[in-house]
This record gives sequence, structure tokens and C-alpha cells, in this order.
Amino acid sequence: MLKASKSYLILPFKEVAVALVQLATRIDASVKKAVERLCETRGLKMNRFIEEALLDKLEELEDVEDLKTLLCEPTRPLSEILKDLKLDGKL
Repeated sequence: MLKASKSYLILPFKEVAVALVQLATRIDASVKKAVERLCETRGLKMNRFIEEALLDKLEELEDVEDLKTLLCEPTRPLSEILKDLKLDGKL
């Protein structure tokens, strides 16, 4: 069951209401201990650490999808681009 509560994320010049939900998952006990040790030694909040890790992974996966798209786009040789820039007086 997901529980929602209101929290506030303070951004420069703004206050934004964020709905928080609880996420339950099963992970290897050694991974949990490693995260707890790391958070304890570095003075980090475990919830924040895990949320940032999830956001980093989501961004990484999005970057991979963007890269796949970019690899399908047509390219031009650098010499052609430099020639065009010189003709336009930009170089």
C-alpha cells in the first residue's frame, strides 16, 4: 500500500509541494548493510541517498535512449563544417 504525505521542496525563490509515497522492495541484506554503513559514515539520510540513486539511474537510462537516437542521425565530416563556417565568416 502506498502512503502519500505532503512535503515541501525548497528551490531558489520557490516552494513546491511534493507528494511523497512509500516504496517497499526486497534487496540483498549485504546491499542494505553497505548502504546503511555508507550513509552512517558520510552523514547521509538513507531515503535521500536511495532517491538520488534512483534518479541517477533513470537519467542514465534516458541518456542511453538519447544516444541510440543520436547514433541514427546523419553526420557531416568536420572538414565540411569548417568550410561552411569559413564561408559564413564565422571562422
